[in-house]
Amino acid sequence: MRGRLRVACLWRDGQPPAVGCRQRGFSLIEVLVALAIVGVALAASIRALGAGIGGAQALRERSLALQSAENVLADMRLQAVFPALGRHRQPCPQADLAFQCEHWVQTTPNVRFRRVTVQVRLGDGPVLSELDGLMSRVP
Repeated sequence: MRGRLRVACLWRDGQPPAVGCRQRGFSLIEVLVALAIVGVALAASIRALGAGIGGAQALRERSLALQSAENVLADMRLQAVFPALGRHRQPCPQADLAFQCEHWVQTTPNVRFRRVTVQVRLGDGPVLSELDGLMSRVP
């Protein structure tokens, strides 16, 4: 028979295993360290996923707000009426969002043109989109 005899690594009669006996498995500290590392990695990935979802939602809101602003300017152009000076506020829903559009009509150095600035908000929140355009007097 070749090789060494393997000694069983068991406690017998209250005595520790034989010297030179090789034990298998992980210690409790090794297992706890591995669990801590996995826990930190999972927490970081969940946080990154949450940030990605929040960013996608904000991008959707801004894109729809820009479409609302473009719709307001297009509607003003289609009316073919020289816009009156001042501020105006109107609802401008887009998809499932209840946007509020506020547009300012201002004079320009050329009396045949007026500058229109449209700002879009979600409720009373911050400005999500701002768009400028020029309206001309129809001859």
